[in-house]
Amino acid sequence: MVRPTHIHAPIWRCALAALLLIVLCMPAARAAAPVSVLTIDGAIGPANADYVVRGIARAARDGSQLVVLQVDTPGGLDTAMREIIKAILTAPLPVASYVTPGGARAASAGTYILYASHIAAMAPGTNIGAATPVQVGIGPGPDSGGPRPPPDKEGAGKGGAARDDSAAGSMARKQMNDAAAYIRSLAQMRGRNADWGERSVRESLSLPAEEALRLQVIDLMAPDVAVLVAALDGRKVQVQGREVTLNTRGAPLNAAQPDWRTRALSALTNPSIALILMTLGIYGLMFEFMSPGAVAPGVIGALCLLLGLYGLQLLPVNYAGLAFILLGIAFMIGEAFLPSFGVLGLGGVVAFVAGALMLIDTDLPDYGVPLGLIAAVAIVSAVLIGATASIALKTRRRAVYGGPDDILGSVGEVLDDSIGGEAWANVRGETWRVASGAALRRGQTVRVVGQRGVLLDVVPANHQ
Repeated sequence: MVRPTHIHAPIWRCALAALLLIVLCMPAARAAAPVSVLTIDGAIGPANADYVVRGIARAARDGSQLVVLQVDTPGGLDTAMREIIKAILTAPLPVASYVTPGGARAASAGTYILYASHIAAMAPGTNIGAATPVQVGIGPGPDSGGPRPPPDKEGAGKGGAARDDSAAGSMARKQMNDAAAYIRSLAQMRGRNADWGERSVRESLSLPAEEALRLQVIDLMAPDVAVLVAALDGRKVQVQGREVTLNTRGAPLNAAQPDWRTRALSALTNPSIALILMTLGIYGLMFEFMSPGAVAPGVIGALCLLLGLYGLQLLPVNYAGLAFILLGIAFMIGEAFLPSFGVLGLGGVVAFVAGALMLIDTDLPDYGVPLGLIAAVAIVSAVLIGATASIALKTRRRAVYGGPDDILGSVGEVLDDSIGGEAWANVRGETWRVASGAALRRGQTVRVVGQRGVLLDVVPANHQ
């Protein structure tokens, strides 16, 4: 009876070994794909949009299963916001927008981005809302850009006239209706509270995280990214018409920080930087025009001017302000050629300052030009124009040189040895062809005794 036990022992050992191998291989088989983490911190502009669009594309190429977009923004430009939303809606992988850390907000454009995301989450102590269009690029508003109440219905019915029938009022209503329809369409796509989203647009409503979760504006709350990613494990989301099940438990987090391109674009699209670059460009070109041949000021000035104009074309620019700036540039460059003794230059300064004040056509935070910077540019420009005018006046009072007899008696330096009685010499800072009866050596000092057209007759300086 003992022999059968010994006969079956190898079989049991093989079964146990196979079971152990399966158990050991299971964690490797279920290894979670990485999660990419992007960050929007501050006003949404061209640099943020480029960063998010490229970040989502890179995450898809690297095999990430999810993109977490950390958001803390007061709002931003409409064009930049829509670029980000298009990237989210067309992404081949899920995107979770997460308002964090505590005290952060997803206001204005940030609200639209959360509504567009596959998953919307918030940290405790954060808020969302105030999505009223405040000159975010849809078009200029009728006032300073503050929150606008919904149109008054009284008097807008039978035979009545609306309270605000001005063109500005019509534009404001178009903005409001466009924004309300946009956020409602996003809410319906993601199954979120469309009514509250529209009220956030029309009435500038805001919600704390707890209320947003209760009203189904967001999907969940989490204190940090790690907890959020763990909570999403096993969640099913629709991505371009297909169902995706997240496997995020234990997934590595890959934080993608803004690269040099994003930082450079962020600097160029800062209105203050763009204005400074344009100013440096003007000064460089003025110096080059006033002192032809210097080369470096002209090259640097042209580059600065082009970079400044590139930054401005990405921003919501008031074209009247840009026209004033270009007029100021023309006047200040004209000062280098025309004897206006500062009149054109000062007119250019005034035009440049007026253009700078009205240049950026938005009341969004972080997109205005500080008055202190405009004042500094105006003062520096006025000082430079004043110095130029002062030099011009002194030059006007100076005695005229360069007559036929004026060069006689001048002393110069021979530049090379004479050949056939002639050589080149530096006389009064100019290079002349000189002739002498005596042999001339390089470096020798000579004195002008006569002139025959472009040829000067000279004698050695020690010759009596």
